[in-house]
Amino acid sequence: MEESEEKRAVEAARSIAVTAGLPVENAIVLQSSNKLAVRLLPCDVLARVSRWDPEGVQLEVDLAGRLEAAGCPIGVLDPRVEPRAYRLDGFTVTLWTFYESVPELPAADYGLALQRLHAGMRTVEMATPHALDRVASAQRLLADRDLTPELPDDQRALLSGTLEALSPMLGDRDGGQLLHGEPHPGNVLATRDGPLFIDLETFCRGPVELDLAHAPDDVAEHYPGADPELLRQCRMLVLAMIIAWRWDRDDRLPGGRELGAQWLAQLRTMLGSAGMR
Repeated sequence: MEESEEKRAVEAARSIAVTAGLPVENAIVLQSSNKLAVRLLPCDVLARVSRWDPEGVQLEVDLAGRLEAAGCPIGVLDPRVEPRAYRLDGFTVTLWTFYESVPELPAADYGLALQRLHAGMRTVEMATPHALDRVASAQRLLADRDLTPELPDDQRALLSGTLEALSPMLGDRDGGQLLHGEPHPGNVLATRDGPLFIDLETFCRGPVELDLAHAPDDVAEHYPGADPELLRQCRMLVLAMIIAWRWDRDDRLPGGRELGAQWLAQLRTMLGSAGMR
């Protein structure tokens, strides 16, 4: 977010928390990109603030409640306030439990937690977009030069071709199971009680290998039953999608273009190894 927008977003979070009956004397911005994460003190709540998207955020809130009831390892909403999407000054705010982190997240713990998440998700009935919808959103960015005006033509062609070639392996829209959508290390908290998954707004339906593709490579060694070939293809597909998103003219992820360049080098190497270059 821009600085002026960030200040308004922080004030919206503070105001909503106070109105909900929580004591707030200080606000610490933990992350500022397309969304804002703010730690409110002394109530010790994590406020997540996004631009006006109450329907989408409410779906995340609803899913979090169902996954908590299913015993999934997720970060939960703060139990002191009503579990819903709050709206103020053009922002949507949710209030979550704040967790102190521990230094390390072993791959074995990561893999076990992802298995537990998927097992719990299989018990949840909820209308869910398919992973192919996420691929389609990346393809729209690549097809519209007004949305990705700075993307070089050779990279545009490479990313478009990769998405077109690999998306069929996701299967039909009735296949797969409920997924987190982006369980990468930035969306996993290492806590004293084990790993907890956060940021559930990317949930979708597809093969478990698509979620596993977001995790570090060694996590797959602790997730028995994953299809190695499908996982390899999912890793390339995921790279192509996240590179496309970094070229979105509205993307605000700090260092996003530099990350995109690193991921592009990885993708070229993987495509070359697969004979797809």
